[in-house]
Amino acid sequence: MTILCGNDITFDMIQHHSCPQPLPGDILEFPRSKHFSHFGIYYGERDGVPYVAHLTARDSDSKIVLFGRALKSTVKIDPVDVVGKKYKISNYLDGKQPHRDFHTLIKPEIDEAVGKYVTYDILFHNCEHQATLFRYGLKKSVQTAESATREISYFFPDFNLKQWFEKDEHLFRAVDIVYDEKKTSSRS
Repeated sequence: MTILCGNDITFDMIQHHSCPQPLPGDILEFPRSKHFSHFGIYYGERDGVPYVAHLTARDSDSKIVLFGRALKSTVKIDPVDVVGKKYKISNYLDGKQPHRDFHTLIKPEIDEAVGKYVTYDILFHNCEHQATLFRYGLKKSVQTAESATREISYFFPDFNLKQWFEKDEHLFRAVDIVYDEKKTSSRS
């Protein structure tokens, strides 16, 4: 059972309300609708205010998403309550993938990424991909796979895309590698 936590209680009261205290490096999931959530990495507290690092196009000049892509998005560090009133800790790959150390790996990567423009891509580099990349060193988006499964199953009811991706997970990684290579070659 996952417990949604949020602004209805203060961070100081978390221990008394069955809400687990996030640790720096935890993935926070902010539900937006029935099928989609926004994701970020819990960054810790500054002056008693909890912060989250997340990929967003919120303050970008180019908010137009064309074919699932925004030209400019950035990693930002914002107070948790600015990103969402409700959240849950969502370290869903912990049983399958070792998480990386916050202070030696994740925090320096976040600090370096803040303010730099990144191409947002709903399929290959969304906020969930960015959060898992920070925490585990690999990009993964369960909600993208689930959304694709819903869309494909509408037209092909017998096709199980989720099972196909789980069986051939190396394809997911191959797509991520190709995406990273494109990104690197476009900088050259």
